[in-house]
Amino acid sequence: MTPRLLRGRHRRADLPAMLAALDEALAAVDGRADPAVVERAREVALRAGERLRLSGEHTVVALAGATGSGKSSLFNVLAGADVSPVGVRRPTTALAHACVWGLEGGAPLVDWLGVPRRQTFWQESDLTAGGQQDLQGLVLLDLPDHDSTAVDHRREVDRLVDLVDLLVWVVDPQKYADAVLHERYLRRLAGHAGVTLVVLNQTDTLNPFAAAACADDLRHLLDEDGLGRTKLLTTSAKTGVGLDTLRAALAEAVRVRRARNDRLVADVEAVAEALSEDVAQQTPESPGKAARAQLIDALAASAGVPVIAAAVEQSWRMRSAGAVGWPPTRWVHRLRPNTLRRLHLGSGDRRVVRSMVRSSVPEATPVQKAQVETAVRRVVEAAGEGLPPVWQDAVRRAAGQSSGSLRDELDAAVVRIDLKADRTPLWWRLAGAAQWLLVAAALTGAGWLALLGFGSYLRLPDPPTPEWRGLAVPTLLLVGGVVLGLLLASVGRLVAAAGAVRRRRRAETRLRAAIADVADREVLAPVEAELARHDVARDAVDRARSG
Repeated sequence: MTPRLLRGRHRRADLPAMLAALDEALAAVDGRADPAVVERAREVALRAGERLRLSGEHTVVALAGATGSGKSSLFNVLAGADVSPVGVRRPTTALAHACVWGLEGGAPLVDWLGVPRRQTFWQESDLTAGGQQDLQGLVLLDLPDHDSTAVDHRREVDRLVDLVDLLVWVVDPQKYADAVLHERYLRRLAGHAGVTLVVLNQTDTLNPFAAAACADDLRHLLDEDGLGRTKLLTTSAKTGVGLDTLRAALAEAVRVRRARNDRLVADVEAVAEALSEDVAQQTPESPGKAARAQLIDALAASAGVPVIAAAVEQSWRMRSAGAVGWPPTRWVHRLRPNTLRRLHLGSGDRRVVRSMVRSSVPEATPVQKAQVETAVRRVVEAAGEGLPPVWQDAVRRAAGQSSGSLRDELDAAVVRIDLKADRTPLWWRLAGAAQWLLVAAALTGAGWLALLGFGSYLRLPDPPTPEWRGLAVPTLLLVGGVVLGLLLASVGRLVAAAGAVRRRRRAETRLRAAIADVADREVLAPVEAELARHDVARDAVDRARSG
């Protein structure tokens, strides 16, 4: 019965989709994964793309083995000619030999494999007459000995092991447990069990019981290597035992034409599995509201928001006193400096000019700088929780990439905000007009009384003086103007104080909104972008790994 080598989900895998996912994953993990793994994955993607562009009608099968295992003898028997030289004690196969069944499309494939043309045998005879029709589309390679003392031989084996569609490892009863074979090759190909075949050759050198025991022991070793799905055949190139079964296995691989796809799928799965070590299995959470609020608080303190807000309140109080205060004492308030303007944060006609210069807000103190660093670190820790170390470093770099310009961005955000602290409310104008009316009344009363006093000094007859409820009108004008003016100034000061507090709160709200925008743009957005990149990488790796 023909052994079935190609089983499992590889029959259902969408190789083009897996390669597209692998390319997407490589773009996402660039600089965030083991460089050796990334380079290996790029090689697999490139090799898979090249193999897909070559003949899909041919199945490349390689016979690999140690010196004296008899793989060249098997190769010659399968080829029906002495194509590859046979050696027993010394490695004789320096470069691979190839035997190709089916000419169309075979030459570019052999050139891609790097097999010299002089060492390629083309089955140009009548395949049907020769009984080889079932192998039409087979490219059979005889590889150099993997245990050769020549370094070039081992490199050639390693190169072709990565290129062929189906690997046939030929071992003999003396070296089937060789540590080099199992540790360097078979264990590394555990994920390629569906495209690997192991042949125990030279069974003619053992009695049937010893041959069976040897095969059982080899089966046990293969299971330990992770090759439980790999078929094990026993053959003898000398007596022909098991050759029909081996030939049937190769014919089956050629017939279903799945070895190429299964091999490439296994390669992609292997590198995707390696890449998965550098991505988290679950989506990391974005920095929470608490971390964001703490960051905004620290940046606001560093940008001098409390100082600016206090300056807004002080400026409002001072301007209100100059607008609604008692006119004779207003000049005292004008002598006081306007803190907001000293910070270069006044609004009005010079707003465009103001946006082009820095503010004069004091530099952040060491404590405030430390608070900013702590807040950024907490954002990084919250975002990087559960991520592999390399992605945590990437998140940390993303959060700190703008740290050098963060002060300038904060200052620019503060300068651009219209604090609306230079506006003059209507009630100020009305109260100011009323104050001047009261001053005019007081001056009128004072002048009137002065004229009456001067006339009395000159002994002139007293002119009639109007009264209101027994009080002289000039006296009412003087006293009433002063008293009501002072009273209006006091009430205005109280109302303005409440307005100053509101202005301060509104200024803080606008400033914190600007600071929040800087925090989102300069710190949180890069962190979110890094987390989104990780999600893309994780999703792409999963798709490349699962097909």
